[in-house]
Amino acid sequence: MSPYEMLYDRKCRTPVCWEEVGSRELASTDVVLTTTEKIKIIREKLKAAQDRWKSYTDNRSRLIEFNVGDFVMLKVSPWKGSSGVDKDKEKS
Repeated sequence: MSPYEMLYDRKCRTPVCWEEVGSRELASTDVVLTTTEKIKIIREKLKAAQDRWKSYTDNRSRLIEFNVGDFVMLKVSPWKGSSGVDKDKEKS
């Protein structure tokens, strides 16, 4: 059953779908295997890059502890929410 038939519970009647819907082989097994191997290589390279970045960040980070009464400076930037928070501020 085609995705269209599953979704709309009837056959597709457009000029695009003149052929009978049935099982087809979209790509040969060689293409699928080659693509799978390339995806595996890409994942390994991404993992290596992420590990390098994590190692770099972990080596540079330091634990900062604050005590009650310590003065700190906070940098605050305006935040624009997607729910129209700025519009609410303008009205009030």
